[in-house]
Amino acid sequence: MTGTLISLISILVGIIAANLFGYFNKKYTFGFKGNTLIGVFGSVLLIKSFGRLGFDPWSIMNNGDFDGLRLLINIVVSALGGLLGLVFAKWIYLKMNKKPEN
Repeated sequence: MTGTLISLISILVGIIAANLFGYFNKKYTFGFKGNTLIGVFGSVLLIKSFGRLGFDPWSIMNNGDFDGLRLLINIVVSALGGLLGLVFAKWIYLKMNKKPEN
């Protein structure tokens, strides 16, 4: 596996997690396209933010060795990024569309 393939798998996991979460919790859905976009950006944001801890794609493929535990952590963090991205986007959406009380 290369670092690019691990990155693509990580993004795909974020997309799947956001779409499944939106499918099972209708309260947090933006439709398929919206959930897909949020899953991409949520997973990338979380992986980029916490990747320096040692589970970014290039640390997983350190000197040609494959570390399965780091890949598992990467996948879990990516799925969590998709979920949190969806919840955060819905929170922002509700805050911005709140009607002022007079």
